[in-house]
Amino acid sequence: MTEKEKFDQELLPHLEALHSFAYHLTYNEEDAEDLVQETFIKAFKYLDHYDEGTNAKAWLFKILKNVYINEFRKKNRRPRQVDFEEASAYHDGEDVAVVSYDDLRAELFDQIMGDEVNQALQSIPEEFKTIILLCDIEDFTYQEIAKILDIPVGTVRSRLFRARNMLKDKLKDYAVTMGIKDKRSDISTIEAE
Repeated sequence: MTEKEKFDQELLPHLEALHSFAYHLTYNEEDAEDLVQETFIKAFKYLDHYDEGTNAKAWLFKILKNVYINEFRKKNRRPRQVDFEEASAYHDGEDVAVVSYDDLRAELFDQIMGDEVNQALQSIPEEFKTIILLCDIEDFTYQEIAKILDIPVGTVRSRLFRARNMLKDKLKDYAVTMGIKDKRSDISTIEAE
């Protein structure tokens, strides 16, 4: 099998999953596309390091995670950049919200998750958000997540437990307004009676 065939058959089918994960990390369509493009460039460059028939999705997610971390570090080292169009629109008195377009993907994600869930997810630390996304959104196993993030499986379990508890605490009031009850609190109430 040629390198191109290996790339097309084993790596390319994971494009949508990578894009979805990249978008959940960046919440910006252009940044997500750049992240996925850089991931595939690196994957093709290091295709000889990939063992044919192994978990291509996990290998790609690991590359994407590393690219994301490296880009995050670069952005933190450089001075803040201002979008020229937004600045000129503001200066000219135009409504910046009207000038910028609504991102359809962000809108769809917000409709699926809801503002409260989305805000709660964004408010937890990055290492916990990543675990939630990989496990509960992308359906990776604990072992695959450990390999992607280069951490022990026990750390994956611990972070996932803590991340879910953080989200539970942040969404407690929202759940009550939606009429959702905690099954464990019902059980403890029954046991107390």
